[in-house]
Amino acid sequence: MSYNRPYSPAGPTVPSYSGSGLDSYGRQQSLSNPYGATSPPNSYGGGYEYNQTQQSYGVTGTGIPYSSTSSYGGYSAPSAPSTYPPQDYGPPRPQPSSLFPPNTDQAIVQIFQQADVDRSGTIDANELGRLLSEGRVRFSPRTLRLMLHLFADNPADPSRIGPQGFVNLWRELGIWHEKFMQYDRDRSGTIDVRELQEVLFSFNFAIPPSVLDMLVKKYDHTGYNRSIGYGQFIECGFIVKGLTEKFKDQDRARNGTATFDYTSFMLMVIPFIAA
Repeated sequence: MSYNRPYSPAGPTVPSYSGSGLDSYGRQQSLSNPYGATSPPNSYGGGYEYNQTQQSYGVTGTGIPYSSTSSYGGYSAPSAPSTYPPQDYGPPRPQPSSLFPPNTDQAIVQIFQQADVDRSGTIDANELGRLLSEGRVRFSPRTLRLMLHLFADNPADPSRIGPQGFVNLWRELGIWHEKFMQYDRDRSGTIDVRELQEVLFSFNFAIPPSVLDMLVKKYDHTGYNRSIGYGQFIECGFIVKGLTEKFKDQDRARNGTATFDYTSFMLMVIPFIAA
């Protein structure tokens, strides 16, 4: 099974969007380099990665990555819990701070420890949901499960996220939040189809108009099929990025084409559908 060019070269010129009758994007891309960048295979648009290789994280934020001192869109910094629940007795568990990537900001370590209510050294969907809801945005259970699937430290157990994956997720949420604020120019707290197109192009994702329409129709809960809110925007963006990364992993020749057997295809797609 083959698919062609789901991504654009670096620095694309965003075509005008007027409906599903337009040609698909990415027609000017070079076949010799369909990714249009010198980033490694698992990166996009400047090196943002889903992989779990250790690196230095200069994260300096101390609150929810989509919080804002200006209370944009109703998002505000969370208040940290004043006390921890009593710890159980038994063999000591590893301290999460020792398991974080080198140079991780201590504020991120503290956020993880606050979220890890059961002191297991990992965070499940309920704990992640409570943490992120402190920023006054409630993500759906599906979105939370998708986050865990994409960033789980242990792929064999995608129901939990450890210190390494948490740092990667926190960083990624910050990146997508910045994009949301940048392209939500009318400050409506939503992203319309044109703005979504521009966000995805900024990451070098050449999504055809027909797919854009499909995404907005799926995630617009107003019934007007015109815009999506912040939580839906995050899920939509993570799915587009995650599937593109999976595709690129199989694009051995880097020509915008990948071949999958049936089992590999199902294993790649089903987690995004059934999250």
